[in-house]
Amino acid sequence: MPTLSRKQREIQDREAQILSVAREMLLKDGYLGMSMDRIAEAVEYGKGTVYRHFPNKEDIILALAVETQKKRTALFQRASLFRGASRERLTAVGVACELFVRLYTSHFHVEQVVRLSSIWEKTSEKRQNVLRTCEQACMGIVSGIVRDAVSQGDLTLPEDITPEDMVFGMWAINFGSFSIMSTSGSLDEIGIEDPTLAIRGCINHMLDGFGWRLLSTEHDYEAVFEKALTETFADEHQQLLAQQ
Repeated sequence: MPTLSRKQREIQDREAQILSVAREMLLKDGYLGMSMDRIAEAVEYGKGTVYRHFPNKEDIILALAVETQKKRTALFQRASLFRGASRERLTAVGVACELFVRLYTSHFHVEQVVRLSSIWEKTSEKRQNVLRTCEQACMGIVSGIVRDAVSQGDLTLPEDITPEDMVFGMWAINFGSFSIMSTSGSLDEIGIEDPTLAIRGCINHMLDGFGWRLLSTEHDYEAVFEKALTETFADEHQQLLAQQ
């Protein structure tokens, strides 16, 4: 890896500082409360300096989303290396999903905000392409597990369903469910006592419907979940315990 020049390091440091301040501002004050003027004031740089890094606040949000996707991808990569059958490895990815939301709240909030079309339309094509590449890496890890399941005889997909289609379904359940959980404090009042267990149950039933062996009626996937949590993600598990 080439050594960065002093000027390049300074540019990277400035950009990291801008993103750190912007992430905190977005989490505290929301998209509407975030502005280039406020960011420049907080980092104590001239507005021109901030604009040399980012043309607008939407591009800053997309840069934050890239950071977010890289963190999620790193967790997924570790989960994919879990020693077990294909569906057990997918269960480890489920652990990574929960850890991401519970430990990195600000990152998950960025994911929610960046999905707004009003933001995406104002961002540069270059940064859009970087984010797409990161999302493709994340999708590739999980769809790779699905392909392994097919090649190993654990799963037979319908002719009209690709591995990516299947992963998209699970993604939609996870992202949608955790988005609802993050914005609703009264789920127990409508009969949902443990939302995370509900998500796991729905996905397990979905996978059973596809016939992904071993079925949840044949194997204890909650035990697999706990093993992945305490072994593959031991450090993150300790962080969770410290939060309680």
